[in-house]
Amino acid sequence: MEKNPDYHMSSKEFRYWGYKTIDWIADYLEKIEQLPVLSQVEPGDIRAKLPETAPQQGESFEKILKDIDEIIVPGLTNWQSPNFFAFFPTGISAPSILGELISAGMGVQGMLWATSPACTELETHVLDWLVDMLGLPSGFKSSTAGGGVIQDSASSAVLVALLAAREQAKADMNKLVAYTSNQAHSSIEKAAKIAGVNRENLRFIEVDTNYAMRSEALKQRITADIKLGLIPFYIAATVGTTSSNAVDPLTEIGAIAQEHNIWLHVDGAMSGTAAICPEFRWIHQGLELADSYCFNPHKWMMTNFDCTCFYVRDRAKLIQALSIMPEYLKNQASASGKVIDYRDWQISLGRRFRSLKLWFVIRHYGIEGLQHYIRKHIAIAQEFTEWVNSHPSFELVVNPPFNLVCFRHRGSDEINQAILNCLNSSGKLYLTSTKLDQKLTLRMSIGQATTEKIHVQQAWQLICQTADAMENQFQ
Repeated sequence: MEKNPDYHMSSKEFRYWGYKTIDWIADYLEKIEQLPVLSQVEPGDIRAKLPETAPQQGESFEKILKDIDEIIVPGLTNWQSPNFFAFFPTGISAPSILGELISAGMGVQGMLWATSPACTELETHVLDWLVDMLGLPSGFKSSTAGGGVIQDSASSAVLVALLAAREQAKADMNKLVAYTSNQAHSSIEKAAKIAGVNRENLRFIEVDTNYAMRSEALKQRITADIKLGLIPFYIAATVGTTSSNAVDPLTEIGAIAQEHNIWLHVDGAMSGTAAICPEFRWIHQGLELADSYCFNPHKWMMTNFDCTCFYVRDRAKLIQALSIMPEYLKNQASASGKVIDYRDWQISLGRRFRSLKLWFVIRHYGIEGLQHYIRKHIAIAQEFTEWVNSHPSFELVVNPPFNLVCFRHRGSDEINQAILNCLNSSGKLYLTSTKLDQKLTLRMSIGQATTEKIHVQQAWQLICQTADAMENQFQ
């Protein structure tokens, strides 16, 4: 009988190509500033370079790495470029990459404490660290009735919080009403849809001149809904909205939520990391009134996606909403009640060892190192704000509390769109836009790991040059 060949890499081959792969990543990150920020390919270009069928026989790793350069890199929008100013910060770091690598090498499935105790206990411990690091309410610590868990994204955090709120309400789904501001993230609307909340029962509350939720409008809407026989059950507030970094008044909203026994979830996905610096902890004033909270280290804390830290004040409510115990998952540790099984804190059963990379980042940079980068990014954003205010053709749309500057050309939406299109097609930087007061607004998000003041200065020069050229066309 013919012996089956061994298709695996040998340890020697793995080491060799592992070193080559790390070299490739290091080289890519060193040269990323020279690459177009926004991919310049057309739809279908990447697939056209790929073979129609999968290879019948295995190919060399050398050829695979070569195709990364020739096929994949040209089709990348380079999120780690220091000239990436779109959407939100996505800064990664070497410690995070290495933590992710070790996690992948371990191949841990951390659904239960028993399936890898270190996976669960490190996560619990690091999430407790972050309560102290951000000055969050002590009720979010695992030593209390609450606790934290790593979700894949803030969208999942919003959803599981809404599901827990739904279970707490124990009412007719047709009568349940949820509330958020008209500036809140789209994930809230999506979560309501998934959870079975009627579309007409999701209320979008008006905002003030700083685009923060108007608590008085919220209170009036809740009172009106109760008079209609409806049941308010969920409020989603935001500290650092995606469009403009607006901070909702948590103390006022929290008081309303407690008065009517409504679950309050606070989304700090984009800006929550700022609270590592004591001078920015004002954004969490009133958070002690919330039932749940999340923020994203994978945005502004040097940590690779995916890594969302989600906290609850009463973990029993979350577990009751999500726990199912089939026979094949039963084990002594879970039955003892002495351990946390994080599968009961999320939508999926399976879970990765995400806390490892977060642990690496915190230990490498320390609190001081992370504070340094947050303060630097905010300081650069403030300088950019001054440049906008001093330019006759541009205007600031709202005063930036952190690292996102919303500004626009004083002309029409058409000229602003033309400026944006020209800038992004150049490959030299990448900006995104939003609508504020029905006007197209440019968003300058400053928070990449390697972004320095010089990159923002160069971006501003290009923005001004582009505006000058467009003004001539639109005259």
